[in-house]
Amino acid sequence: MPANSIPENSERLVPEKSERWGLIAGNGDFPFLVLEGARSRGIEMAVIAIREEASPAIEQAAARVHWVSLGELSRTIELLHQEGVKHAVMAGQVKHNKIFSSIRPDWRLAKLLFSLPAKNTDSLIGAVARVLEDEGIELVDSTKFLGPLLPEVGILSRRSPDVSEAADINYGREVAQKIAALDLGQTVVVRDRACIAVEAMEGTDETIERAARIAGGKRLVVVKVSKPSQDMRFDVPVVGPKTIEVMRRSNATALAVDAGKTLLFDRDQLIQAADDFSIAIQAFAPAKSVAAASPVLEAKRNS
Repeated sequence: MPANSIPENSERLVPEKSERWGLIAGNGDFPFLVLEGARSRGIEMAVIAIREEASPAIEQAAARVHWVSLGELSRTIELLHQEGVKHAVMAGQVKHNKIFSSIRPDWRLAKLLFSLPAKNTDSLIGAVARVLEDEGIELVDSTKFLGPLLPEVGILSRRSPDVSEAADINYGREVAQKIAALDLGQTVVVRDRACIAVEAMEGTDETIERAARIAGGKRLVVVKVSKPSQDMRFDVPVVGPKTIEVMRRSNATALAVDAGKTLLFDRDQLIQAADDFSIAIQAFAPAKSVAAASPVLEAKRNS
């Protein structure tokens, strides 16, 4: 990971230095950024790397790495105890389709899955968090060491959304907040105040690509929100430079995100790429609740 992934003005407080920390690592850059942010506070984390997801490069980024297969919950807990971990962070995506189609759960995870009334992300990982807590391991906010990567409210790019893009963003935020409240997905792609694509299990980038195929090259706007009661311990909205490249290829010209609830990976590179492609990025204050009836949606339905 580049040395400047975490801005130099990142906090360097070390109150947790004497405590034992663990990282449960999925795919992507997120685990590397957490390791880097923790190290800036004098914390060296023990890593439990998910074999089907985590990058082999994690072995060079951490001194203590243990590999487990997706579904080995008992082994994960055993290793965390072995490392003396009392606080753990989950970082990195585990693709939802793998959770429900590709794993062979051990007895502990099988029992947990069987007990769930719904098998969405919040239910599943929330239940895992409760199991960890029962074992004396606190699952902590995954952005704890990454504060500088959470955007503030305002225009983040050189260009502001134009009038048409702003109208699509306003409409898209209301749709996305309702979808996120159902824990279906957190991204929608909009054109002319019509929803072209809604994220489900495929992830943000594939949702944008699907929208581009449907729209046939016409201009699009991407809206990504947090859940109304976003649990920052897991499933935090993430945008990285790859998403900006996908937007460029898909003729998506504006991106809206929730301030303080969305991680911008390689933030400087991401914003520079957006400026190079004339993509507008704006961060909004997260919605506290979703209204039962939205004036924007009602106007759309009655038009």
